[in-house]
Amino acid sequence: MENETETRTSGLSKRVQAIYEWLEALGTAIIIAMLIFTFLLRVNEVKGSSMLPTYTEGTRVIVQAIGYQPSAGDVVVIDATHTPLQEFVIKRIIATEGQTVDLDGSGTVLVDGIPLDESSYLAYPQTYSYDLSFPQTVPEGCVFVLGDNREFSTDSRSSDLGMIDARYVIGKVLFSFGGN
Repeated sequence: MENETETRTSGLSKRVQAIYEWLEALGTAIIIAMLIFTFLLRVNEVKGSSMLPTYTEGTRVIVQAIGYQPSAGDVVVIDATHTPLQEFVIKRIIATEGQTVDLDGSGTVLVDGIPLDESSYLAYPQTYSYDLSFPQTVPEGCVFVLGDNREFSTDSRSSDLGMIDARYVIGKVLFSFGGN
């Protein structure tokens, strides 16, 4: 009888220990995931239509937050909470500090006098409406951004957003999921 009780207690003890080890591993994994998604990668949701056709409303994007240096062509998430927009926005970097951006009447963007080939992310040639005059030279520590759906995008062409201080660039979009 005593042996049977010891065996049951020993079996129960092994199960409790296994459950404890499993919970400990799960807790560690959750903490690691939280640290990764807090400091290294961020998840943001696309709002509005300013990045059509590249990203639709509701698309979630994974953003590299640490160690990112802004580069022309990158799609980035920007903290625009300090602007009249008062939200995080997703835009494409067109030019970086020291480069000169010009917009011609046919919808072509020129950077340092060279027309950009935007056929991979613009659905059709787009005209521009803006309240800033061009050409503009991007100040030190800033980037010039545009939405892919230029007719419905508040971006660096507008005094509401303007040139973006690189410190407000949260990071580069690595990949996306979900959306419509």
